[in-house]
Amino acid sequence: MKLPEIIKITEAYVAERFPVEKMSYSAMVVKKEVPVHRLSWAYYMGGLALFFFGVQMVTGLLLLFYYQPTVSDAHASVEFITDHVPGGSLVRNMHAWASSMMIAAVMVHLLTAFAMKAFAKPREMTWVTGVVLLGITFGLGFTGYLLPWHQVAVNATKIGLQSVQEVGQYLPGAMAEWPRIVKETIQGEAAVGQATLSRFFALHVIILPLAMMGTLGIHLLSVQLHGMSRGIDGAPKRHEKFFPTFFIKDLTVWGVAFIVLFVIALCVPFESLYSYPLFEPFNPKGSTPDGIKPEWYFYFLYYPLELLPFWVILVGSTLLGAVLMGTPWIFQNTSRKTLQILAVLAGLYLFVMTVFGEQIYHMFKG
Repeated sequence: MKLPEIIKITEAYVAERFPVEKMSYSAMVVKKEVPVHRLSWAYYMGGLALFFFGVQMVTGLLLLFYYQPTVSDAHASVEFITDHVPGGSLVRNMHAWASSMMIAAVMVHLLTAFAMKAFAKPREMTWVTGVVLLGITFGLGFTGYLLPWHQVAVNATKIGLQSVQEVGQYLPGAMAEWPRIVKETIQGEAAVGQATLSRFFALHVIILPLAMMGTLGIHLLSVQLHGMSRGIDGAPKRHEKFFPTFFIKDLTVWGVAFIVLFVIALCVPFESLYSYPLFEPFNPKGSTPDGIKPEWYFYFLYYPLELLPFWVILVGSTLLGAVLMGTPWIFQNTSRKTLQILAVLAGLYLFVMTVFGEQIYHMFKG
């Protein structure tokens, strides 16, 4: 195939995925319609994830007025915010609860988009950017966990970074050193310390949010250009106007979500879910706390990692990542009924490992 033909095919491919002729207020807002059917509720999940990200941004900026990203002051500054800053406990709770709610919303959004075959041509880039957003969301959760600099967070981070280095033993030749280099680059020094906290702070506050906003911009543009996917195999019952009908409903969902988040943050401190409140400040000479484990949204990976050989989880995770990125092409001829069954099975696995993972672990390990 000659170069002019390759260029022409590439231009046609990009034009179909990003039809700039639809980039107008009339096409993207006035004429846009949303299908109404039994899975229509799933259309609100993306907006809900966006709302919680907005809450994260606002509360995170407020926390920055008092948080000190140093190993000597980080934990004390978090305690100061919680105990002495007016409204500080509420803002911190909203930030923590919104983080979990955002991750839950993103997970449900991904599963429902898969079930509705929202990745079908020409929406491939919508799906791929969505998978990237999921990865960035997990990255925000992982980097934010270290910032309070307490005993549990630091030790959990050490374990997470060590697992990166362990990948090297399964790679051939010089590639075996790559995971160690990645770990040391993220960690910044021989052991988890000030350099690690500084890098995690930069990732959590600047780099990952910028990556999130850039990817989110492409994702939302693609959604607006192509509209909502049909969602079901048959014809939808009817359609409703995106603006103002669906838009008002979306804002209503946001309002309800805010009330729920506010009440929970006001009444239930995030640390109350753990047996150790705000935790003790990290002591380099202290021992690793018993029963240490990551946040709930990593349980789907954590408990299998505790039960199975590391290489099994490594291969499984790599395959899962490849399948997620390649979903628009791997499942392009798969029926929505089959996709819904797969989505339900995946959802059940996530639910079971999150809620009953510890019981399953003890059942096998004693």
